[in-house]
Amino acid sequence: MKILHLAWVSALGLLLSLHSHALTAEQAFAMAAAEDNDARAAAINAAVLAPDAGGPTGRTAAYLQALADDAVRTAGGKAYVVQGDRATDPATGAAATLPADAEEVVNNNYLRGVIESAQAALALSSSDVQQRRKAARQMAAEPDAARLPLIAKALAGESDEQVKALLGRARAASLLGSDDAAQRLRAVRQLAQLKTPETQLLLNQRLADETDPAVQKAIQAALPAIAESLAWGERLGAVFSGLSLGSVLLLAALGLAITYGLMGVINMAHGELIMIGAYATYLVQVLFQRWLPTGLFGWYLVVAVPVAFAAAALVGAVLERGVIRFLYGRPLETLLATFGISLVLQQSVRSLFGAQNVGVENPAWMSGGVMLLPNLTLPFNRIAIIAFAFAVLGAVAFMIARTRLGLFVRGVTQNRAMASCVGVNTARTDTYAFALGSGIAGLAGCALSQIGNVGPDLGQNYIVDSFLVVVLGGVGQLAGTVYAALGLGVLSKLLEGWTGAVLAKIAVLLFIVVFIQKRPQGIFALKGRSAEA
Repeated sequence: MKILHLAWVSALGLLLSLHSHALTAEQAFAMAAAEDNDARAAAINAAVLAPDAGGPTGRTAAYLQALADDAVRTAGGKAYVVQGDRATDPATGAAATLPADAEEVVNNNYLRGVIESAQAALALSSSDVQQRRKAARQMAAEPDAARLPLIAKALAGESDEQVKALLGRARAASLLGSDDAAQRLRAVRQLAQLKTPETQLLLNQRLADETDPAVQKAIQAALPAIAESLAWGERLGAVFSGLSLGSVLLLAALGLAITYGLMGVINMAHGELIMIGAYATYLVQVLFQRWLPTGLFGWYLVVAVPVAFAAAALVGAVLERGVIRFLYGRPLETLLATFGISLVLQQSVRSLFGAQNVGVENPAWMSGGVMLLPNLTLPFNRIAIIAFAFAVLGAVAFMIARTRLGLFVRGVTQNRAMASCVGVNTARTDTYAFALGSGIAGLAGCALSQIGNVGPDLGQNYIVDSFLVVVLGGVGQLAGTVYAALGLGVLSKLLEGWTGAVLAKIAVLLFIVVFIQKRPQGIFALKGRSAEA
């Protein structure tokens, strides 16, 4: 049956290549009501193979879409496209009268797959390279020997290397089902060079059914090499995921490194400050969607960054002036007070925005990713967050080490009485420092809105990890915060690949407990007078 099917397709393709014509009424009827599924599939493929099939905007494509939408009826040896109460001739597009005895065309799953492949084949002649890549990807994902003429036609006129590679993979995968062992062997050798998860699956499936010793040997030799190549992609993917998680932890912990590490305030509302930054980003997005032209939407995130910082910093300043300033030197009381404030902030957000998560969209320039290996794609939003985290780190380090405010903050945290004696307004410095740490938490919320859901409980997912990062890195040490955040992120993702998410979390916690027991000061211990104080 398969040989007859291929012969039928080839004969129709040859016939149509000799006579250039548009979709005819006879073709349209055969595509809808030929004697069996194979004949219908052959008619569909032949129509696509026609030299003037018209591409994705021609009559053939429109008729295929009508078939896919179950909008075709047949009667008296003719096909009709029916939309509402209006019928048209698929060959000419002219209005037609639908006979009373017209029958509905029924497509089973096999024919729907044939129609989808035919639509993808027509899309391969599109002027839009992205559309051609999508179509080629679909052809490669569903290999079928009956589609070889469609693939050959597309390859003959293709110029994009990525589309060529996908079509080459589709052709080789289709040849795996050939009755000719030499063709199967050639296909195995070509697929072995691609080293993708799809080719690994195809070769494993073929190995189970293969009877030719030479082809079996070729497949058995190819599979270990593919597995090793994919293993490297998985390892690098785990490292990148760890760096991505570490950058998120770094953003979340940087603000805490100031409010807890430098000022000694156990701020349990730090997670809610992250949440405020995320909701500020959401409001900026809504503003751009409702009041500004669509073309400017991609810039909303640029505006949201300072807005998120300012919103969280303002809440932090009010929090410090209204509550924290009366509790310096009493860490347990600050813990209880800020825990209560976190509950108030969560309920306030629920009252304003509702208990459900709100949607924050990625700008177009943060969508997609960079494919480094067949099984390793680096998303643009994750890359942007890693770069953003280190940019924020550089700005904070510069501010602490090189600015007047940074000098005052370091002076007040190391010796408040002496700083006051030399004229530093310690109360104002405390407010500025706490607002700075809160603003950085708002930046973390802005970044987190691009990779996850934004809801009232957003900050609760990061508050514990943020404290762990600060304690592990060494209280008051920005460098330690960086090493701890990135180290915990990479370690967590590597362990998840072996043990699963829950056991990996437990293992990381046990590691931190043991490490703190051996080195209570963290990775970087304070030295000199700071340590003595």
